[in-house]
Amino acid sequence: MTTLISVEQLTKSYGEGDNRQTVLRGIDLEVKEGEFVAILGPSGSGKSTLMNILGCLDGYSSGRYRFGNKDVTGLSETELSLFRNERIGFIFQQFNLLPRLSARENVELPLIYQRSSKAERQERTRQMLARVGLSDKMDHFPNQLSGGQQQRVAIARALVTNPSLLLADEPTGALDQTNGRQIIALFHELHAEGKTIIMITHDIDIAKEATRIVHVRDGKIEKEERVR
Repeated sequence: MTTLISVEQLTKSYGEGDNRQTVLRGIDLEVKEGEFVAILGPSGSGKSTLMNILGCLDGYSSGRYRFGNKDVTGLSETELSLFRNERIGFIFQQFNLLPRLSARENVELPLIYQRSSKAERQERTRQMLARVGLSDKMDHFPNQLSGGQQQRVAIARALVTNPSLLLADEPTGALDQTNGRQIIALFHELHAEGKTIIMITHDIDIAKEATRIVHVRDGKIEKEERVR
């Protein structure tokens, strides 16, 4: 398999002098195209900081980060924004849907940023909402949807640009057990279709749904294990 993400000796620190705090300490990580990887760790372990760096939402202090054939180091804020929009689909614990937009309008938003034609936006949005089983909810607003349905809209939004990577931050954290299982089942379907997924979690049972678990503690990768 082709390497999608390659991280070498990545460090991240905040503050200066006596107030300097190191959050990541020499992270080495490789993710192949088509993998389903869980990054597992307790609160304060550095997993969220690592996620923000992998998602090009935050910079790093030292080391190297390559996404596909692109070295992320040195990209301007504008270049990073374009790169995120084209290559990474984000799925958040709290869904991050805009409350005044319908499901259809929320999913369509990334394509507007890409300046896709209206016809293409409408067709892609229709396809993605159908893909997550919400064809009949396209004109519903977030407050008219259950938590599980809102997360499905968020997944459709993440998929609509056909990104190289799905980056999911505690995707079942705000859901009950039944809806959480449904979202994980959808992740399994997407993985079977060849999607690359990195999922951040503190829950070992959720992490075991991935094919590889990366254990993070105190800013370091403690160990890695294959699940199946």
